[in-house]
Amino acid sequence: MCGIVGAVAQRNVVPILIEGLKRLEYRGYDSAGLAVINGGLSRIRSAGRVGELAALSRNVRGNIGIAHTRWATHGAPTERNAHPHASRDEIAVVHNGIIENHVELRRKLEKLGYHFESETDTEVIAHLVHHYYRESRDLLAATRSAVKELKGAYAIAIVSHDSQERMVCAREGSPLLLGLGIEENFVASDASALLPVTRKMVYLEDGDVADIGLFEHKIYDREGHVAKRDAYLSELSAETTELGKYRHFMQKEIFEQPKAIADTIDVAINELGFSPLLFGPDGESILSEIDSVTIIACGTSYHAGLVAKYWIESLAGIPCQTEVASEYRYRESVCNPDTLIVTISQSGETADTLAALNHAKARGQTKTLSVCNVDESALIRQSKLRFLTRAGPEIGVASTKAFTTQLVALFLFTLTLAKIKGRLPIEQEAEHIESLRRLPHAVNHALEIEPQIVRWAEKFSEKHHALFLARGIHYPIALEGALKLKEISYIHAEAYPAGELKHGPLALVDSNMPVVAVAPSDVLLEKLKSNLQEVRARGGELYVVADEDSHFMEEASVHVIRMAEHAGYLSPILHAIPLQLLAYHAALQKGTDVDKPRNLAKSVTVE
Repeated sequence: MCGIVGAVAQRNVVPILIEGLKRLEYRGYDSAGLAVINGGLSRIRSAGRVGELAALSRNVRGNIGIAHTRWATHGAPTERNAHPHASRDEIAVVHNGIIENHVELRRKLEKLGYHFESETDTEVIAHLVHHYYRESRDLLAATRSAVKELKGAYAIAIVSHDSQERMVCAREGSPLLLGLGIEENFVASDASALLPVTRKMVYLEDGDVADIGLFEHKIYDREGHVAKRDAYLSELSAETTELGKYRHFMQKEIFEQPKAIADTIDVAINELGFSPLLFGPDGESILSEIDSVTIIACGTSYHAGLVAKYWIESLAGIPCQTEVASEYRYRESVCNPDTLIVTISQSGETADTLAALNHAKARGQTKTLSVCNVDESALIRQSKLRFLTRAGPEIGVASTKAFTTQLVALFLFTLTLAKIKGRLPIEQEAEHIESLRRLPHAVNHALEIEPQIVRWAEKFSEKHHALFLARGIHYPIALEGALKLKEISYIHAEAYPAGELKHGPLALVDSNMPVVAVAPSDVLLEKLKSNLQEVRARGGELYVVADEDSHFMEEASVHVIRMAEHAGYLSPILHAIPLQLLAYHAALQKGTDVDKPRNLAKSVTVE
């Protein structure tokens, strides 16, 4: 969601801050701002894009500064509510997260004589730090005193008007990392923001407070003890977060899927096979003890979990349920200590998913596995088992390659579980390995249908509603297709199991309601065809994504795109591709902001 960048250097940091914010634009935001120290505190904010902030700050200089892109929670997206927030032009702060006790703190600070200029929860942090700074004249001590009073989630970076070479930051429940340079240091909420200046990163833990200077940094844990946090050399490069030849990041990431999938399956099919060691050194002991699986995730990751439920019950033969993370911890569920809790997240910082994981662990469900795309993320660190997908940076808000690599990871997990449970004969294991080897090529073939999808999109761009239908394991793919279309084209779309048509959705079908059908050549194809006849009988127009041998006929009101031959268990991965392309090209036709859709953020780090 919101983005943080900070720098302490012996050069003008404004270009570093602006470039960092540009690299965080993908997270979604509605305002931006920066503050630098140069003989005092200078602050510039804009209720608009980072480009506008760059123009406003062209003549601003400073060797230390903080910057922020805001996704509005408390208060409208206005300049007054934009970060950084300041207290009496002496303390400035940027903040990701939500301070749950901000009303209580505001009352306290108002009694102490502080005047509030914004509607945000963040401004209480600036005044609280200032209050303690007046007493101690020490920014580190003031910050440590202030965070003890904060309830909720936060990643914060703070500067003071009388310190040219010192910044303090803190983390609780929201991601924050340090970037280490040569006689300069940095802070950010995402490694991508710092790639132009450093690849050496230190990830803060919850409760950490860091004191950052030109030549060194010190990190203190929740108890105030000096903490050692290992430095990592990021495998990313600045080029991986650039567009290259593509018009949008979403387009780039759709076409990166063959490589992302190949990289994700490489370690399994070329080294370990379907081995518990894929998921960590404790993989065999934990997976051999479980008798069921609960998958917890949000949004697109939840749809990946729904597909995995079909795989796990069919191939591994054990019960599996899939839960929406934001709902899971607010209901009374039955605790089974032999259930494996599987959490899925692209960023590994999704607040609801992290909270659900901690809820499950607190109830005694300690067998945990996380599927994630970001090494050293909170989700990875807090799970006993983990699988890191190799999608690379995903910048577009609407997830594409993260989704398909999650599906690959979950398929590898399913087959590993099936092998442990004695349900994967050697000949079937060999067949699955061969299918996985062919998968990147099959995805490349699926991408070749783009010209036909463009023609579909020309018609879709004129519509206000759409219906997506599928059956069985492809129903979650219909859900994902509907989500993609509404996310970036703003066309209202819903997905249903095709057998549910007569139970309500059929009332919506007419000539103005396009109906997209995911129609692989599986055992449910004939039943799906019968359901689609119900659509045709009501004057509906069908758009069918079919396998090569599914025998759908192109007619005036039936538009058919033929994929390759049926891909068996891996078919959902291939059928996701046309629906991604449809959403992308429909959004292009409508002229929406593809990579930064309104009201949405890439990483949802607040509940």
